[in-house]
Amino acid sequence: MKDIKKILICEDEEILLTALKFRLQKQGYELFLAADGAEAETLLKKEKPDMLVTDIDVPVKNGLELVDFIRQDLEWDIPIVMIAPMEEGEGILKAKMAGATDFVTKPFKPVELVLRIRCIFQALEH
Repeated sequence: MKDIKKILICEDEEILLTALKFRLQKQGYELFLAADGAEAETLLKKEKPDMLVTDIDVPVKNGLELVDFIRQDLEWDIPIVMIAPMEEGEGILKAKMAGATDFVTKPFKPVELVLRIRCIFQALEH
C-alpha cells in the first residue's frame, strides 16, 4: 500500500481553496490548508508535508518568502508548486530561481493542478 502524501495548500481565495481541497482529497491526498504565509509556516513545521502548493500573492508572508523559508531556513527539498496570475511573469521567474519546482498560471482548472501534482510525485518515485 502506498503511503498517503501530505500536501499543504496556501491560498487566500476561498473558492479556489475549496475546489482544490475537493479535487485533491478525492485523489487520496492528506491536505493541510492555510490562508496566509504565516499560517503556512506554522503548518510546515508541525505537519512536515510532502509538497507545498502556494499562491505567489498570499497575505502576511508571500509565496516567494515561503519558498525561501523551505529552501533556506528548513533546508527541505520538497516539491513546491507556485500559483500565479499570468501577468506575474517576473514573480514566477523569481520563484523558480528561489527553488520552486513548478507553477500554474491563473486562471486554471483544478484538474490541471491535480495532474501536475501527480506527475511530480510519480517522478520522485522513479
